[in-house]
Amino acid sequence: MNPHRLSYYRSLITHHVSLLLLLLVAGCAIPHVPYRTVYEDPVKYVRLEEDDAVLPEWPPGHHTHPQTFTVDQMTRLLNGMMVKEHRIWIQKWFQGEAPLTPAFKEEEVELLAAQLTDAFAAARYNERVTFYLSEPQTSVKRVITTGGFYVRDSQLHVILGNWQIVYGIPLYGMIYDRRYPMRPTAAKGFDLHFQPSEAVIKQRSSIWDTIFANTKDELVIDMNRWQTSVTATAVQSSAP
Repeated sequence: MNPHRLSYYRSLITHHVSLLLLLLVAGCAIPHVPYRTVYEDPVKYVRLEEDDAVLPEWPPGHHTHPQTFTVDQMTRLLNGMMVKEHRIWIQKWFQGEAPLTPAFKEEEVELLAAQLTDAFAAARYNERVTFYLSEPQTSVKRVITTGGFYVRDSQLHVILGNWQIVYGIPLYGMIYDRRYPMRPTAAKGFDLHFQPSEAVIKQRSSIWDTIFANTKDELVIDMNRWQTSVTATAVQSSAP
């Protein structure tokens, strides 16, 4: 075959292979989640992210946003969120129940309370309030706590995607933890609780949810019950 023609066919094949690889990469690309920034610094943020599960043409599925909270209310809610190590029955047999631990540190509550209050006041019916907290350990590792909130009717939904998880930036450089704060970066080894417990609306769980520690993946708080409990506690505290 003519060397020039052979070179032409090689170039043509190379071009098509390159185009095919480009299309495959584009097809596998991680979708971008539209968001609006409420607060951001190099290691933390609070955002309003579009919820693709909310359909404009179906109002019953809309979030009840914007929503008014005071900083004091948000502080109480955050301080009421607790985390417990998930233990299966055989672990409980030998170790007993794991203790409850506050989900957020004091300085995290102080930051989040103000920023989440502003975020809910600006949120739209199709947006969720998300947060990302990190503590750098090395140039490629950090400890992260991430998640999100939304209100529907009188119920506050809370999803803790990661809690004090050590996240290592992969060699290929794709950073998932900041992009998807509501998604876990590793298997969840904890359950999310809330105090007062009477304000929690119990969710149905399958046997697989129990095995994989997803029984308390989404915490739902009845705001009316919570407010009643807060008021009752305040009355008891002020009684002589």
